[in-house]
Amino acid sequence: MRKLAIVFMMAVLTSAVPTIGFAAPSASPDRVETVQDEDSLADVADVLPTDSDDVEALISPVESEGFHQSLKRKFIEGNAGFMSLVALALILGLAFCIERIIYLSLSEINAKKFMADLEEKIMSGDMEGAKAQCRETRGPVASVCYQGLMRVSESLDEIQRGVVSYGQVQVGNLEKGCSWITLFIAMAPSLGFLGTVIGMVMAFDQIQTAGDISPTIVAAGMKVALITTIFGIIVALILQLFYNYILSKIEHLTAQMEESAISLMDMLAQYKQGKQKGEA
Repeated sequence: MRKLAIVFMMAVLTSAVPTIGFAAPSASPDRVETVQDEDSLADVADVLPTDSDDVEALISPVESEGFHQSLKRKFIEGNAGFMSLVALALILGLAFCIERIIYLSLSEINAKKFMADLEEKIMSGDMEGAKAQCRETRGPVASVCYQGLMRVSESLDEIQRGVVSYGQVQVGNLEKGCSWITLFIAMAPSLGFLGTVIGMVMAFDQIQTAGDISPTIVAAGMKVALITTIFGIIVALILQLFYNYILSKIEHLTAQMEESAISLMDMLAQYKQGKQKGEA
């Protein structure tokens, strides 16, 4: 019995030795996560800059690109040659628009007050005073009235023909330079379309050279090509707004001339009838 007990104890100890000798110390889940976190922090610390200036540059928000910088960049991307032509059309068109606006603004007067003063002088027989008033007043209304007063000794039909003819001359002076504005309105998008077509041809040349239809090549070429069209349309819209404003002022002055001419003919008719009655 004693030998059996010793053998049994030896068997138990033999089966327990591998487990005791080769068992690794178990690590808790919290410990494993801590070790992983420490490794990740060490990797991030190696990447982050250590200089204070670099840290401030990394933390500071990225400034948005200004309008002028963005416009300049787009201008350069759209091929400076064609974009310069579009910009030249804008500058010349605006120059003509500003000149016409200044001229038309200086030509405007208070037509009702002017005709009331003129009627007072004509009805009183002061023709020289009426002519002096027309000479001292700027604008097409005064010029048309002056031409009618210069023919006061002629018949009403002759006066009317002279006033109508000189009115057409004044309308031509008001519309002077408008044809150039319409030319630049038409040229701006045309130059933009021309730049677009040439840009697309250049993009296809790049595709042929590369030997492959790459989305990057196609997108870059089409982007550059379409920028000229965008700027051309914008220039045409800007000039069209000024042109419509100029046309409205011309129509207003033309209506004033027609109304003043009719009033002048009525005044001269009454003056002639009163003069004939006085002579009779």
